[in-house]
Amino acid sequence: MRKTLWISFSLKNTYRVNGILYSLKQIPLLKRLLPQALYRVRGLKVFANVLSGIWEVLSAFLGKFIYFITMVIGIGVLYDRVAPGAVFLHILLFLTAIGAFLNTHLFNPTRDKYYAIVLMRMDARAYTLINYGYAIIKTIVGFLPFCIGFGLQKNVPLGVCLLLPFFVAGAKLTVSAVSLWRYEKGNRAYNENQLGKWQWLVVGALLAAAYAPPAFGITVPSFVIVPVMLLFVLTGAAAIPKILNFAHYRAVQQQLLAQMLNQMDQAGNLAQQQTRKTISTDVRITSRKKGFAYLNDLFIKRHQKILWKASVRIAAVCLFLLAGLLLVFYLEPEIRTKINGLLLTSLPYFVFIMYALNRGTGFTRALFINCDHSLLTYSFYKQPQMVLQLFAIRLREIIKINLLPAAVIGGGLAVLLYASGGTDNALHYLVLIVSILCMSIFFSVHYLTIYYLLQPYNAGTEMKSGTYQIVLSATYIVCFCMMNLQMPTLLFGILCIAFCVLYCCVACVLIYRFAPKTFRLRS
Repeated sequence: MRKTLWISFSLKNTYRVNGILYSLKQIPLLKRLLPQALYRVRGLKVFANVLSGIWEVLSAFLGKFIYFITMVIGIGVLYDRVAPGAVFLHILLFLTAIGAFLNTHLFNPTRDKYYAIVLMRMDARAYTLINYGYAIIKTIVGFLPFCIGFGLQKNVPLGVCLLLPFFVAGAKLTVSAVSLWRYEKGNRAYNENQLGKWQWLVVGALLAAAYAPPAFGITVPSFVIVPVMLLFVLTGAAAIPKILNFAHYRAVQQQLLAQMLNQMDQAGNLAQQQTRKTISTDVRITSRKKGFAYLNDLFIKRHQKILWKASVRIAAVCLFLLAGLLLVFYLEPEIRTKINGLLLTSLPYFVFIMYALNRGTGFTRALFINCDHSLLTYSFYKQPQMVLQLFAIRLREIIKINLLPAAVIGGGLAVLLYASGGTDNALHYLVLIVSILCMSIFFSVHYLTIYYLLQPYNAGTEMKSGTYQIVLSATYIVCFCMMNLQMPTLLFGILCIAFCVLYCCVACVLIYRFAPKTFRLRS
């Protein structure tokens, strides 16, 4: 047992360490400093092992913290018609039900499982059970401090807070045991990464049940939730013998890993096929423009489904939400004061919203797969004048695409501010509109700039740039942190507009100086 556990950790750690070393080698500033025989340098391997160990500890708590801050506490503060503790338990009840089959740990095919079970021919049962047991323990340990800390803050009894982590683990154990029983009946392994449409409908229904009723002052009462939690703790305990005595772990893992390998082998082709399905094949599509403007115009017209149509749909949803909020103002006048206060202090929150809605990554990926993937093989396409000319044309287009939903959101916020009681300073309305537009422009410039400066794809459409992924991760972290920033709308809006203008100027200079050298296919 201990030997299997040690080999399991060694495999996972080796895979993670090699990934860290590879990512370090991709960073331009470090690339020249690091030796060619990177994986032989003991000091770097020790450093990578330290990072891996830190990440193993953080992974037990960081994800849970973000989960509570965003999905439970962050959204829970919006409900003021019911007690905070009732909202806390209500949301956790339904989110736990979702996580029970979306994140089982047992039915998640990974590379380290493939290396251990298929390549090294380890005992599939021992390997699976040890890793699954470790994952369940991490779940309990990771949830415990946040359930206690946030729960007590929301006036949830300590006994219920202590029960919550075991409820989460019990739900996962129960779903896992049921899935193993179903495999015995039909020889089909459940894959938590390949959900069907009915399963996604259930997820949607559970999400609606978690967040919609509290808005109307309705929650599942605690005298129902606590027995349900106790029930799943008991069913989880009863599921343990089934999980321990299951006799077909090798067959289950081979089936899941075969699906994973097929996905990996076909990932590049599948991405191209899926993207090409969204391209219009109408031969009547043409353009009166010339040169690169003609090329870009055809690209935009043939990619309406993933560019303009998606933008129009986002704008339509935003209009629908605006109408819904105006209706709430009419039905519940007392909520106007709270919304008015939020609009005057919570503009930084919309940085994350605009980040999530921006079409920059989809635009650049489509550009590469269906345009640059082929044209970058020609020398004329990489000439400085050509690179800069096409960058300017594409930048104008992606800004236009993203401005449509941004205009709806910015205008909608101004309307909501007026409808919720308004403000003495009319400049607030203008700043709300212009700052949202500037956020949209910033993300459009940002994604296209890093695409040209760090072009991350190789000829097989695989992402090979560690720096690009670091920049994307840093962008996400900064935008996420903005959600917790409280600042007067007028001040933040003016700073946001100024930053956007400055960033656009800097980006243009960087593109002019470096893009002709960096915009190329990766090896």
